[in-house]
Amino acid sequence: MTAIKESSTIQENKQTAFKECPVTYVMEKIGGYWKPIILFHLLSGSKRYSEIKKAIPAITEKVLIQHLKQLEADNLIVREAKPVVPPYVSYTLTDAGMRLKPILYTMAVWAMEQSSVDPKMYYKNMDEFPGKILHPDTVA
Repeated sequence: MTAIKESSTIQENKQTAFKECPVTYVMEKIGGYWKPIILFHLLSGSKRYSEIKKAIPAITEKVLIQHLKQLEADNLIVREAKPVVPPYVSYTLTDAGMRLKPILYTMAVWAMEQSSVDPKMYYKNMDEFPGKILHPDTVA
């Protein structure tokens, strides 16, 4: 990844936004179209690169690799490479990544409530949401 010029105007604006609104920090880490989808698929457990790619067929390899590297740099996922042939690489949520589970669950519920699309078009059943949500403040 490229180095970030800490003294740039955009970086100063981001720091001001972080101080004013903590949600800005969250959006910096998990914002965008693909990151929440990647995190969602990792909620059910460790996945190999090919499994993630198969679960999100519309994402390009370049974008998937970029986002996986960003999520790893932000300490939300761990990349484990085993020295075998063919290469075996798996991705797992860190504790910080697992703490996003109630947030992603809440986002899914909100989407179903706000959408004019039949909720059954979304996840099969919220009871089958990856991992168990005991209470919005806890993670199973």
